[in-house]
Amino acid sequence: MTKSFVISACLAVLTAAPVVAQDTSGDPETGEKVFGKCRSCHAITDADGEAIAKGGRTGPNLYAIAGRTAGTYPDFSYSDDMVAAGEQGLAWSEADFMTYVADPSGFLKAYLDDPKARGKMTFKLRKDDEAADVWAYLVSVAAGS
Repeated sequence: MTKSFVISACLAVLTAAPVVAQDTSGDPETGEKVFGKCRSCHAITDADGEAIAKGGRTGPNLYAIAGRTAGTYPDFSYSDDMVAAGEQGLAWSEADFMTYVADPSGFLKAYLDDPKARGKMTFKLRKDDEAADVWAYLVSVAAGS
């Protein structure tokens, strides 16, 4: 095997499938209820177009967010700073998600080390337990597919 083949194969495995099994600190059933606060901007629609949680389109679809590179959901217009965060390696984990939803622009300012960085999300989910529960819910709906 050539070195380039091995590297290509490894990259294909790492990028081909979303993260579906993941330990979470929250409760998915509670997260489903708390997600009601997110529905005005976000929906969860699976890869087949089936609605898991109907919601707004102001924010991107949150289906299979675990491990997704920030700022990359197709056909969504992200802020330049969210795209830059993804380009710098931000892939959604529970810890990053919880920090982000508590203060979206503050998170981007810190992540990008840019005091002018801003995202489009203005809502703040400040309670850690609620953020952990929503993350657990989001992970659970993608894992069930």
